[in-house]
Amino acid sequence: MDAAEGDEDEYMFSRNYFLAKELGASGKKSSTKLSDIDLVDEQELRAAVSEIVVKHEKEISSLMNSYKEQYSKWLFELRCGFGLLMYGFGSKKLLLEDFASTALTEYGVVVINGYLQSVNINHAVIAMAELLMEQQKTKQRTPTKMKKPFASQSKEDLLAFLNGSHSKNGDSFICIVIHNIDGPGLRDSESQLYLAQIASCSCVRLVASVDHVNAPLLWDKKKVHTQFNWCWYHVPTFAPYKVEGLFFPLILAHGGSSQSAKTASIVLQSLTPNAQSVFKVLAEYQLAHPDEEGLPINKLYSICRERFLVSSQVTLNSHLTEFKDHEMVKTRRNEDGQECLYIPFASDGLEKVLEEIN
Repeated sequence: MDAAEGDEDEYMFSRNYFLAKELGASGKKSSTKLSDIDLVDEQELRAAVSEIVVKHEKEISSLMNSYKEQYSKWLFELRCGFGLLMYGFGSKKLLLEDFASTALTEYGVVVINGYLQSVNINHAVIAMAELLMEQQKTKQRTPTKMKKPFASQSKEDLLAFLNGSHSKNGDSFICIVIHNIDGPGLRDSESQLYLAQIASCSCVRLVASVDHVNAPLLWDKKKVHTQFNWCWYHVPTFAPYKVEGLFFPLILAHGGSSQSAKTASIVLQSLTPNAQSVFKVLAEYQLAHPDEEGLPINKLYSICRERFLVSSQVTLNSHLTEFKDHEMVKTRRNEDGQECLYIPFASDGLEKVLEEIN
């Protein structure tokens, strides 16, 4: 009797389930589309976000001070050959920069902003090699002779130089600080492999932060324990991601070509006046010659040199590298085979950027 009742209950449950599915399928579907949502202008949304009052300032300040007490311990672990990986809720950009400017003053420091959409790791490695060379010159009476400039050396040669026995006691190293090593520009396997090779060099120490919940999936056992050699630290700061969020389109805001132009305006505000003027020269030329492929590099250098905006080709290249890293300037060849620079923005967006520069 009990078994029969159980079978009947199971039958009724199954029957009710399929009846509910039929009724749900026969109902009217909503005609609302995502495109019908009235999104706010991005500039207005960002302005509203910037006006949000930060709460619990005293508690956050006390929390940051507690982390500062660990600086000596972190430095000791770097000297022992470990890497530091900071995780936890909140932006850790200010924390890492404060640690670098306070505890790493005796060492060369190179910063990589992994939250950018594209990052050039090779430029950072070249800068590290140059800093290490400067350390050698100050500590050795007979300076090391360099066969050729670091910029023209291969990746293998740069890694070999950073992995050389330049210090007997192991206390001479270059520190690389990476904001968001799990950022969009560094998530690919090739970048992570390159960073692991850099971290395993004897003259390199790595300090990085992660924010993505799946960040540990970027590395296997070898990378974690042998190459990066991480010391994990839970350091929630509860600070807003103001800088990191500048380069991502907001979900509730309008997209389109104006997004890149607004991002460029924000980036230009953080650059030097000369860098802004170099970008202005390129923008004005592009607006005046819309049918051309772009402005040749040698012609840009001549204009900037005449206006005393740059003193050498190296200075101009440093500005262009900054622009390219933020995808504000790209290159292509014209009909004569010359490499030309152009700004990948619409004319109206470019005019708005010029207005803000002026």
